[in-house]
Amino acid sequence: MILNGDIMENKKKAAAAMAAVIEYITAEEEAIRIQSMAAPGVLTIPAAFAAGPVKLWGASGRQAQMQMRSLMQMRTFR
Repeated sequence: MILNGDIMENKKKAAAAMAAVIEYITAEEEAIRIQSMAAPGVLTIPAAFAAGPVKLWGASGRQAQMQMRSLMQMRTFR
């Protein structure tokens, strides 16, 4: 049997957990804002673009290899 006090205690714990998560997210956002204000002229480049432009010929070759492996896994070939 669940008592009314137990329900209230669970609601308090859930509210405290949600408040902690919201506080963590706002702290992270503030840290990002402060970091971006420290160096306004510097743009951060995602790691995917750091290596340079995407080479379409190489991407096409990799896609063909993945498709061939997929067909082999489905036992289309012997």
